[in-house]
Amino acid sequence: MMQIPVIVQTVGLLVLSNVFMTVAWYGHLKSLNGKAWYIAALISWSIALFEYLLQVPANRIGYTQYSLAQLKIMQEAITLTVFVPFAMFYMNQPFKLDYVWAGLCLVGAVYFIFRS
Repeated sequence: MMQIPVIVQTVGLLVLSNVFMTVAWYGHLKSLNGKAWYIAALISWSIALFEYLLQVPANRIGYTQYSLAQLKIMQEAITLTVFVPFAMFYMNQPFKLDYVWAGLCLVGAVYFIFRS
């Protein structure tokens, strides 16, 4: 039976985790704007549970081959990759060149943390 590579498992789970995290952290700003903050917090907590159910195994799997710092930088790069489309398409925010500059900084961070 073919084993899925650790990097594929880790990145896949972190991408899914970040989708839930982004919705939990920011989705309420649009969809629950008229509700009390504690309602938004309870709904966000409910969504965040799914984030943790994916993020914890992602980090445990990833930690078998990657350092803590590598996992953190990987997660940050994935977060920006998920956040930008969410901001643009769900929150109707305009694309900013700052996203590109931030992305390039993260590419640099990935390079430095993963180099030998």
